[in-house]
Amino acid sequence: MTLPAVTFSEDQAEAWDRIAGALRGVGVDLDDGILTPPVEGASRVMAVLGKAGSGKTLLLAQLTRALEAAGVDLVSGDYEGKRRKDRRTLAILAPTNKAASVLRNRGVPATTIHRILYTPVYDPEYERVAEWLAGTGDRPEIEGLTDVALDRAHAFYQIHKSIPGALAAAGLRGSDFITGWKRREEPLDIGFVDESSMLDERQFTDLKDIFPTLVLFGDPAQLAPINQQGGMVFDGLPAPAKLTLNRIHRQEADSPILDLAHALADPDLTFEGFERMVEQAAARDDRVVWAQRVEVDLMARSPVLVWRNATRIRLIHAFRAVHGAPEDQLLEGEPLICDGLELPLKHRKKRLDLEARGLIKGAQVIYLGPGKKPGFSRLHVIGAEDPQVNAASIVKIEKPDEEEPFIPYAATMGATFLHGAAVTIHKAQGSQWENVQVFAPDLYAAARMGRSEAGQPLWKRLAYVAITRAQDRLYWIVRNRLSKPSGPLRVDDLKSQTAPILSLSMQEEEPQI
Repeated sequence: MTLPAVTFSEDQAEAWDRIAGALRGVGVDLDDGILTPPVEGASRVMAVLGKAGSGKTLLLAQLTRALEAAGVDLVSGDYEGKRRKDRRTLAILAPTNKAASVLRNRGVPATTIHRILYTPVYDPEYERVAEWLAGTGDRPEIEGLTDVALDRAHAFYQIHKSIPGALAAAGLRGSDFITGWKRREEPLDIGFVDESSMLDERQFTDLKDIFPTLVLFGDPAQLAPINQQGGMVFDGLPAPAKLTLNRIHRQEADSPILDLAHALADPDLTFEGFERMVEQAAARDDRVVWAQRVEVDLMARSPVLVWRNATRIRLIHAFRAVHGAPEDQLLEGEPLICDGLELPLKHRKKRLDLEARGLIKGAQVIYLGPGKKPGFSRLHVIGAEDPQVNAASIVKIEKPDEEEPFIPYAATMGATFLHGAAVTIHKAQGSQWENVQVFAPDLYAAARMGRSEAGQPLWKRLAYVAITRAQDRLYWIVRNRLSKPSGPLRVDDLKSQTAPILSLSMQEEEPQI
């Protein structure tokens, strides 16, 4: 097998060679495309580390294509066919739906860690369709599914490689073909984990139990999980297991956003000096905006990034106020963030159903309107492969200077949500948006406090994570002001996505923020 037809930097090429050597040691030869049975008892963890734009995703994508070309089976998490003797498997994972969707948009078939820990149980009749789509069975004849429907499913699968999506294209609902979810009992083979700086020790342990060969892709300059006390899971790996990338790849070399991100590595740079750099970048390049106010129109799809929780709540309250949102209900189009699930242990199946559809802690969601049952909401889960659901919901709207949140909708149990017009920078890790607004007064407050994390000023880590969430344009907000909306909130762009909704029971004065 030849090296992929891309131009690698020197450090990428070295990382490729070392990972290929490790894979060869467990029976996967990328050079000759030869697979041999897994080596019993062999285990290996490696990490590819680099700052934003260093080419981690390019390397991950090329390794994935080479493994697939060698005959390794890709495991997506939405369907897993019958085990074959001596087969080799690969799963590409991310901690959140949004992070997985970023990879999928770049052609990498990623899924969430949760979707690998729990696998779907298919109705036997529709499993025949799944086997045919996956190339391990003959075209079936299913009562109620016409040849035209099967052709639609096949055409969908050729493009998207999603079994549930293909079955939905054939006119089926998830409840027609998935009868439940079960915890994975047997290990897989090779795992690639993107955004591994977000992993905690429990997730890392789970992954090592499933994947004898694990390659972590992470950014050591990001913020560590809150419960990790400033450390990341790859910090404890031996030096030979850590591969570092340096060259900038993701955006053009003259990207002002990446220039600002990498400038934060200067130990002598002060907050005031960094703000001067931002202002100068904005004066010469429209990809950086020195903004005197928060643009409210952007908040419904990409939250304002803040450090302090009090700032987050004030921004949410201001967002709802300028849209005239009533206190006792949500407007269609309001953004929400999943804050977890409130379900007793006896409802384990419902929990798995909700989590499998993307309603896991931190998921970004758009409210589409009330559901058919009391306490239910119709929702669009950003980044999920099958995004529209109808779920039992508990929505909490926090208010400034009040301890208890207001709850406009509440089922007796289900998915819990906070408002998502603004989120903390910690919660934003793993996500990217075309336009990102960073609330600079919060970072100034962090700089004034003089706090550090892992030997680096906290404000620099916050600024690095926040500005590298921007794909196209960065707004550096310098005043506590909010613009007026150009129109009402919209959902027509989301409703136009044709996947069926699956029911899961259970110029005036600008306002101050």
